[in-house]
Amino acid sequence: MAGVDVALMVSIGETEDRVAQHTAFVDGAVAAGVRHLVYTSFVGADSPDATFTLVRHHWATEQHIKASGISYTFLRDNLYADFFPAMAGDDGVIAGPAGDGRAAVVAQDDIADVAAAVLARAGEHEGAAYELTGPEAITFHEAAAILSRALGRDIRYRPETLEEAYASRAAYNAPGWQVDAWVSTYTAIAAGEMQRVTDDVPRLTGHPATSLEQLLSAGRTAY
Repeated sequence: MAGVDVALMVSIGETEDRVAQHTAFVDGAVAAGVRHLVYTSFVGADSPDATFTLVRHHWATEQHIKASGISYTFLRDNLYADFFPAMAGDDGVIAGPAGDGRAAVVAQDDIADVAAAVLARAGEHEGAAYELTGPEAITFHEAAAILSRALGRDIRYRPETLEEAYASRAAYNAPGWQVDAWVSTYTAIAAGEMQRVTDDVPRLTGHPATSLEQLLSAGRTAY
């Protein structure tokens, strides 16, 4: 990163040592003389006690960035709308303990547009934390109906209890921290931690935020 003035730090995939890798990147950026860091975070990262366990990684990363003294902008993304087509199993069922909670799901293209806008004028966004959402907050029942229309197959949502959620994921033989992350994605929605809708996407990009239905109609998902 030597000679880089403004850097985009995209959070890595889900790993147990994610925070250590993030802090190593931040320390490297500071050592290289990077002036401003734009970090892709997640909604709720302003709290160390977020229900979604992976958000706590983002909280720790944000805290390290702040403590490093580097200028920063945080892009706190909601749940990716692009991921929804992959959430239903072969039986067409999305199962999880989200109850009737809502999530203001956001399109990855909108996140990219915000990142580009912030990077181009980083000095105007120093110390800012933007919450990137879609135009509406939807339940999984509503998401399933949207997916059914767009994909031409029957998709439905089946609420699970916490015990059922852990039992249904046991077959994957994943480590405990990973299963906790999967399950807490849903419980965070049930707790209302992803339902807030903001105008940050349209305000920063100059275009409306993309809904799940619009994303699917345009065929822009990666799944």
